[in-house]
Amino acid sequence: MVDVIRIPGETRTDFGKGYARRIRANDRIPAVIYGRTHEPIHVSLPGHEMMLVARNSNAVIEVLTDGEHLCMLKDVQRHPIRPEILHIDLLTVKRGEKVEVDIPVTLEGEVAPTAMHTQEETSVTVLVDALKVPEQFELSIEGREPNEHLYAGDIQLPAGVELVTDPETLVVNVAEPIEQDLGEEPETAEEAEGDVVPATEEPSSDSE
Repeated sequence: MVDVIRIPGETRTDFGKGYARRIRANDRIPAVIYGRTHEPIHVSLPGHEMMLVARNSNAVIEVLTDGEHLCMLKDVQRHPIRPEILHIDLLTVKRGEKVEVDIPVTLEGEVAPTAMHTQEETSVTVLVDALKVPEQFELSIEGREPNEHLYAGDIQLPAGVELVTDPETLVVNVAEPIEQDLGEEPETAEEAEGDVVPATEEPSSDSE
């Protein structure tokens, strides 16, 4: 489950690209907290801590400013080249409130020796308590034979988690291995040499 991470924040009233650059130069990240029951709250957050938090797209944080704001990451804008976060959007949530999140699906085990598999979907969307978001779902492919399929509905969900993705969505396709036609093997140097017809020896043009 996701742990709540407490992050100190500073409210800000200045805006613009120049101000945002100055914030980032001081190892802080400009952010906005959105909510259905309040106006957007503009804050700056510590850069290093948020770089670590943003590794988990479903992270739940408690921003400490003039009050406590329980939030989830809504959008993280990253620099196209440098490992730098430019801006963060946060969405307020309430304890016990259910939210829609995308959860990664990891595969466990190996298919039968006569089969190969492809993972068609790497995540599924679920409705879950904001403070009880699973880190991942595991789906076993152990011993699966060709022409077997696994769907979103085959994932075992914890109690209180509701599947939003269509249960008939194909997650794993198990098929027969694809045989590659490598064609005829190239001749070896010796074989190629044996096919060479020696030139006919012409009589010498020298006369006695």
